[in-house]
Amino acid sequence: MMVHVRGPCQWEGSTLTTFGERLKQERERLAMSQTALATIGGVGKTSQINYEKDVRKPDSGYLAAIAAAGIDTQYLITGSHSATMANSKSAAHERHGVPSLTPTAVPAPGLAEVRLYDVEGAAGAGRDLEGERIEGHIYFPEAQLAAMGIEPTQVAGIKVRGDSMETTLADGDWVLVNLASRDIRQEGVFLLTVSGERRIKRVQRLAGGALYLISDNEHYQPEMIKPEQMREVEILGRCEVRIGRIS
Repeated sequence: MMVHVRGPCQWEGSTLTTFGERLKQERERLAMSQTALATIGGVGKTSQINYEKDVRKPDSGYLAAIAAAGIDTQYLITGSHSATMANSKSAAHERHGVPSLTPTAVPAPGLAEVRLYDVEGAAGAGRDLEGERIEGHIYFPEAQLAAMGIEPTQVAGIKVRGDSMETTLADGDWVLVNLASRDIRQEGVFLLTVSGERRIKRVQRLAGGALYLISDNEHYQPEMIKPEQMREVEILGRCEVRIGRIS
C-alpha cells in the first residue's frame, strides 16, 4: 500500500482535530505506545512525538507502514474514517481509545492461537501460566500481532475481573497480554502479581525503586509498593489490546 500526500491542506481534514491529534487517537485506539508505533513506522520515538504535536509531518513510507499495522491513514489525512473502519467502529464498543476487537474462534492459516485464562485475582506464583486452566482459545492474525511487536507464542488472553480499571477495561472483558514485555520503565497497563494475587493495573515506576499501582476507576485509590516490598511483586506482561467480551 502506498499513500501519497500532495499538499499541506490535506493534513487537517474537515474535523476540528489536527493530524497530530488524530495520529495520537489512532495509536491509542490500537493500545500502542509511542515507541511501538515509531518502530513500526521506521522512525525514532522523538519523531513520533513531533508528529503527534504537529511539529513535523511524516512521509509516505511511514504512513504505509503504520497502515499495515491497522492505523486508519485515510482518517489521519482527511479527518474522515475509511468505510472499513467506520463499519468497525459502529460495531465496536470503544472506551478511551482502547480497541474492542473481535477475533475469530475458528483456526485458519495465518492465524495465531491465543489461550484464554480466567486468572485475574487468582492465587498463583511464577512467570508463566502453565499451571492455570485454559478457558478456551481465540485466533488472531499473526501479521497484526507481529506489527504490534507481539510474538504469537508469547501472548495470552486474560479475563478482567472487577471494575477497578473502568473505563479502560470492564469486568468480563478480555485483554491480550504480551508475556515478553515486562519493562515497567515504559509506563502502561500490566498483568502482575502482588503477594501471589494477580492484578491488572496501570504501573508507574517512581524514584528510588518504588512502584505506583493505579486503578483507572477514580473510586479506587492508588497503591504504593515500597522498594522493600518489591520481592512480593512479579510483572507478568504488558496488556496490549482489549478484545472485549467473548461469549
